[in-house]
Amino acid sequence: MFKVIHNDPFSSHQECMLIGLFDKPEKFTGILEPLDGLFQGELTELVKSGDVSAKLKSVSVVHSLGRANMKRLIFIGLGKEKELTFDQLREAFGIAFKKTKAIKVKSISVAFDSFCSERLVEVDVAHALSEAFALATYEFAIYKQKSNEPDVDVSAFEVFTKADQSEIKAALFVGDALGKGTNFARSLVNTPGNLMTATHLAEYAKDVAERYDFELEILEKADIERLGMGAFLAVNQGSEEPPKMIVLKYQGRENWEDVLGFVGKGVTFDTGGYSIKPKDGIVGMKADMGGAAAVLGAMEIIGRLQPEQNVVAVIPATDNMISGKAFKPDDVITSLNGKTIEVLNTDAEGRLVLADAVTYAQHHGAEYLVDVATLTGGVIVALGLDKTGALTNNEDFFEEVLEASFEAGEFIWQLPYTEKDKKRVRGSKIADLNNSPGREGHAIMGGAFIGEFVENKPWVHLDIAGTATTNAAHELGPAGATGVMTRTLALLAERFEPNNKRKEQ
Repeated sequence: MFKVIHNDPFSSHQECMLIGLFDKPEKFTGILEPLDGLFQGELTELVKSGDVSAKLKSVSVVHSLGRANMKRLIFIGLGKEKELTFDQLREAFGIAFKKTKAIKVKSISVAFDSFCSERLVEVDVAHALSEAFALATYEFAIYKQKSNEPDVDVSAFEVFTKADQSEIKAALFVGDALGKGTNFARSLVNTPGNLMTATHLAEYAKDVAERYDFELEILEKADIERLGMGAFLAVNQGSEEPPKMIVLKYQGRENWEDVLGFVGKGVTFDTGGYSIKPKDGIVGMKADMGGAAAVLGAMEIIGRLQPEQNVVAVIPATDNMISGKAFKPDDVITSLNGKTIEVLNTDAEGRLVLADAVTYAQHHGAEYLVDVATLTGGVIVALGLDKTGALTNNEDFFEEVLEASFEAGEFIWQLPYTEKDKKRVRGSKIADLNNSPGREGHAIMGGAFIGEFVENKPWVHLDIAGTATTNAAHELGPAGATGVMTRTLALLAERFEPNNKRKEQ
């Protein structure tokens, strides 16, 4: 899609050109000087008057009126050059691409060097550009009747730069992969529950596996029963839809060792079971498979980027429904690893399906575990709607996940995880564990329960209940599903070095 060109950017004949503008220029210099010449100094006057703004994330549209080859010039304010960060640049591009979409631009060129600074070099700009374009222009294919008005898509995208073309193309490719993988996750979450059952989710996984030649395993209900996944089966017990345990394996190293395990909660709709959700709380529960979507989106990115890493992805997919067969409070169930669980709350079902999935990931060789789940309302109470909560049993591994999240621009906040928390989860009088020790520290309790099944493997739990969806449009996307943690997981696979490899270095 992106064409990298070594040439004068103002020779472009595309419909519009994106130009970066840093704060307080006395006059147009460097790459912008010949452009100002075409306008006989009028662009400088527009900046001085404030009609074209250099304020961070501002977007100013100027019609060329035939003085340049392109129809419009779109100036993107970048603020102070020494302060601009990668995240800010990505968001600024996002705002600009929302504008180009709104005015139905068909072709775009970029005066690339106008966005570079001492802190952000050409490959950074390329990565931010392509990732922002994918994310900001995303739309979910809604189910309203279609109008006769044709869709307008960008058919040509030219990047003018003096930098090494191969490096720029590689950075554009990475950003595009990260953005489109996140959009894939967004679409899975946005799809209504009647159209995104466990069977549908397994079909999407199968498609990813076929496109990237991943090893695929899909356990049917009979397989799940034979293996003894009692916690997973209990959640599915009240449903007419059969469960699926979905496994994808990517081998990027010669030997199947030092395996990263990504486990995503795949509850495709959650009624709460007999601990039923209130009428307001049940709306939106199609998004309860946001963790599964993040894991599948990450595998989509991994398939494109081919990191030198081994990854196994495990998704327990089911809905949580109410019927005469559904599991009940006071039931005792037996998990795959043999631990018994007293069920005190059927709406604490995510931790049950994840318990068996985490165990099964280890059966497939996972030595480092990350689970992702829309797990608790407690994390929203604790951290709000813009922060993902985390628990860990290994600080070194958590630092790896945290650094990947910084690079992705996805905020994570670590919650405490103590022996007292473990004791509360083990507080049942009749079973090894109870699935709901109470409201106090609810987000911690949910994660601590899953921690009982990781068998001392380095592990990070990510609770995305607050961050999986958003009610408002933002710089990098519309309201609805965010695809959160998709890029964090993919970047972790790109950059992760196991403990023994770090020691060797």
